[in-house]
Amino acid sequence: MLLVTGVNGGLGALVLEKLGAREGVVAGSRTPERAPAEVPARLVDFDRPETLAEAFAGVTTLLLISAGAAEDDVVIARHGAAIEAAEQAGVEHVVYTSLSGDGDHLPYALAHRWTERRLRESTTLRWTVLRNGLYAELLAAIAAPGPDGVITAPLGAGRLAAVARADLAEAAANVALQPAAHAGKVYELVGERAVGGAEVAEVLGAEYRPGALGAARTAVAALGAPDLQVPMVVGTYSAIAHGFLAGPGAPGDLAALLGRPPRPALEVIAGR
Repeated sequence: MLLVTGVNGGLGALVLEKLGAREGVVAGSRTPERAPAEVPARLVDFDRPETLAEAFAGVTTLLLISAGAAEDDVVIARHGAAIEAAEQAGVEHVVYTSLSGDGDHLPYALAHRWTERRLRESTTLRWTVLRNGLYAELLAAIAAPGPDGVITAPLGAGRLAAVARADLAEAAANVALQPAAHAGKVYELVGERAVGGAEVAEVLGAEYRPGALGAARTAVAALGAPDLQVPMVVGTYSAIAHGFLAGPGAPGDLAALLGRPPRPALEVIAGR
């Protein structure tokens, strides 16, 4: 049995879509009543570890979708509870959706690296780590033009090896269906061609006039974003602008797992 967590989130929902109504696939969510009707669903609430023994009963492969934006101690507690429960339930293999290796400069990297280490230290679980790059959809959101048609996102001349979220979902589904072939592997799943603010502006028919990080921090805070999200967004801008997320610029693990070239990020951003 394969259980996919976080199925009402963006990535988890796409993974379920890729898997289809396949026998032996179970959806896990804090709100299982909202899961797709064609897939059996179980209550999976990492903030209530007492729900996990029943949720993981009979599961052989757990596709652990990282547990969302929160403070490090919260995310680590969630992931730790999930892994411990998987060990106790006799789960054989955990596939974890992590963050790309070049993302270590990002404010939200630590909980991912902790989770990877916890999986490596397990004496009972086999594991696979999918180090997902940042979504093309995220770049479209944080580099969106203003009402005047100008993109002021502080990306400088930096570039991002952004990835279509649907491609990451497909790769995760492929690995979770054949986990033994991927045991002990860490895959770097980033785009093959990085894109910058000027290219985003071109495909959107906008103008690119990058601003400063301080102005972006003020603007994000003024939108009413939670305190936690402000440094996350600004840290992402900074990592892109200063050249830490441009990727290898060549075919990599994502193409191999998909069996085809990844979808270009600019197509996603342009809505094509």
